[in-house]
Amino acid sequence: MEPSEIVVGLDIGTTKIVAIVGRRNEFGKIEILGMGKSESYGVARGVVQNIDKTVEAIKVAVAEAETKSGVEIKIVNVGIAGQHIKSNQHRGIKTRASAEDEISQNDIDALIDDMFKLVMQPGEEIIHVVPQEYIIDNESGIKNPIGMAGIRLEANFHIITGQIAAARNIYKCVQKAGLEIPDKTGLTLEPLASSDAVLSDEEKEAGVVLVDIGGGTTDIAIFQDGIIRHTAVIPFGGNIITEDIKEGCTIIKGQAELLKIKFGSALASENQENEIVSIPGLRGRPHKEISVKNLSAIIQARMEEIIEHVYYEIKNSGYEKKLIAGIVVTGGGAMLKHVTQLVEYITGMDTRIGYPNEHLAKGSEAVTSPMFATSVGLVMKGLEALDKQNKKVGPKKEPEKISNHSQEGKRGGFFEKLKGFFDDESVQQ
Repeated sequence: MEPSEIVVGLDIGTTKIVAIVGRRNEFGKIEILGMGKSESYGVARGVVQNIDKTVEAIKVAVAEAETKSGVEIKIVNVGIAGQHIKSNQHRGIKTRASAEDEISQNDIDALIDDMFKLVMQPGEEIIHVVPQEYIIDNESGIKNPIGMAGIRLEANFHIITGQIAAARNIYKCVQKAGLEIPDKTGLTLEPLASSDAVLSDEEKEAGVVLVDIGGGTTDIAIFQDGIIRHTAVIPFGGNIITEDIKEGCTIIKGQAELLKIKFGSALASENQENEIVSIPGLRGRPHKEISVKNLSAIIQARMEEIIEHVYYEIKNSGYEKKLIAGIVVTGGGAMLKHVTQLVEYITGMDTRIGYPNEHLAKGSEAVTSPMFATSVGLVMKGLEALDKQNKKVGPKKEPEKISNHSQEGKRGGFFEKLKGFFDDESVQQ
């Protein structure tokens, strides 16, 4: 294999904005050429709330990535998250003219196009339509119906929706920062990007839950039989734990964040009673002593609440008994000590931490932390889209289990409306 073209992943998160420049090397691994990171002040719970602050933070992260990689960045692959992201199941039906003709890709395209016409709540649009299984003349469980005969073609779809205003704000920020989002990929749902980076094909086949604990939100994606079955976004993350520490220990936010990172644990029982941390007082005031056990008790209470929400989503999906590979925890929140033990204790499911290093070439140690899972996944999504666009022959892959839309980058009304919005309105740089 020849090295691929260069791709940039831009993760606009609640606590940090990360730009990663990467390409696929001759061995099929992703080589990280440079990485830039900046504090995120304009984003709350995964949604842009201050355009100017977000634009400045994007510029800082991109400039650092450009300096480290020596590459001029113009096009970026961006993720979308936030509690406005919802998912539901829907069944589509198409009655064909003749049972003699074989089912073709055009029939599948027509079914998927119909899904994009579903009526949503005001302000909501469909982002992704993922086929789950096909039914031909009441014969269910068909993975790929192309070439089969039948009159009545049905399909179960997993439909992911989001607020168009939230997506517009992301587009606006990226354009004001002097960057572009490629038409083919549009915006990628962040849990889908993270899952590419940290889950193996075997885990997706066996049944697995990806839990990405970010700063403002916790993203959930459930896979079974190699197909995404359920997605959800919980509006809690690492920031709310920091707020609890700040109030519980009556200290400032910066100190609370440092305490969480250096001494925090998700299990209070793992700490000794006599472990004490001393924090300098403000403007000549006396030092404050904080018990590490009490600190962990505050963290554990909030982590339990987040995990309970995750467990509710798992039960709600109907796949609780089919998840052989258990749970994979990633994101910045996965770096908290004893988090896997707490998840296993509450859910009773096998748990591991998801590191995005399986797909990375040597020398990419800077981004092997779980907090960079989404950014690495966005680079992988960008490379995947490039490969399809250029029809490059990569290493042999298993044939796709479900037949998707033939037009790569098909995004229906959501992205058509977004593009129309920016064609009509010139964005001030």
